[in-house]
Amino acid sequence: VQLQASGGGLAQAGGSLRLSCVGSGFAFADYAIGWFRQAPGKERQGVSCISSSDSGTYYADSVKGRFTISGDIADNRVYLQMNSLKPEDTAVYYCAAVQRCAIVRGDVFGYGVYNWGKGTLVTVSS
Repeated sequence: VQLQASGGGLAQAGGSLRLSCVGSGFAFADYAIGWFRQAPGKERQGVSCISSSDSGTYYADSVKGRFTISGDIADNRVYLQMNSLKPEDTAVYYCAAVQRCAIVRGDVFGYGVYNWGKGTLVTVSS
């Protein structure tokens, strides 16, 4: 069972990056797939999530309108298109397979984590 996030790198403020999450050893169709990030010295934060059961999508208020999550669930791939990047988006981004996602007070939460992937670093310069 493995999840791997990729696509991070250095971007300027206002720029774009596209992250990919690829899984193996289990079926994305059985889970929701979430993107989470952790900035230095801060707690991990939910960014976005896609529900495989109904293709529902969830976004934290901090990224709504700028980030778009999509998936090729049959191929075990989920993407996070990040536009209009800001320096505060700088973090290590992780994808995770969870039982379900929810929005609580503007933040994305994943419940029943099945597997975390290795992260990919996103750095946004001002």
